[in-house]
Amino acid sequence: MAVATTEFSVRRTEIPGLLVFDITSMADERGWFQEKFHRAKLVAAGLPESFEVVQTSVSFNRSAGVTRGFHAEPWDKYISVVAGRVFCAYLDLRAGGNFGRVVTVEIDQNCAVFLPRGVANSFQTLEDDTYYIYSVNRHWSAEEYDDYVFVNLADPALGVRWPIPLDEAVISERDRNHAALADVRPFDEVPA
Repeated sequence: MAVATTEFSVRRTEIPGLLVFDITSMADERGWFQEKFHRAKLVAAGLPESFEVVQTSVSFNRSAGVTRGFHAEPWDKYISVVAGRVFCAYLDLRAGGNFGRVVTVEIDQNCAVFLPRGVANSFQTLEDDTYYIYSVNRHWSAEEYDDYVFVNLADPALGVRWPIPLDEAVISERDRNHAALADVRPFDEVPA
């Protein structure tokens, strides 16, 4: 008898290195089971072999409309959702011809994203009680916070069409006050 297992397939995006993974799950009357991160299967599907997880974090979001971002740090991320759905907008902040390019993706339990260093992450919850989980290959550091790059979620130059208008969203004051893209140096020019 064959046993069903989780399968990962990749979709490439317009931002080089930004990968979207479709993930199967097995469901029955008890609920569902899924491998959220399976290194060998993900590498076979296209995840960079050099990605070594050192920290995993969970963001619990109480209500639909919670919006976070744009944040770019000096590490790669593997992003998924355990419960709920999120609209994600990714912004390439690396120096070069793709600087300022935006890709949007909706993530639910059957989708994950690999985000390369220098691409800013943002998301908006589409359901109450959303659990957003991400693994990184470098530790977050309060001492390096000022070296991270941030862009304003509402910058009209980005053209992001948020499902829940930002004036109705739950956003931190810090995220509301980030600089516009025009005032941000490319990520590769930021001191490491």
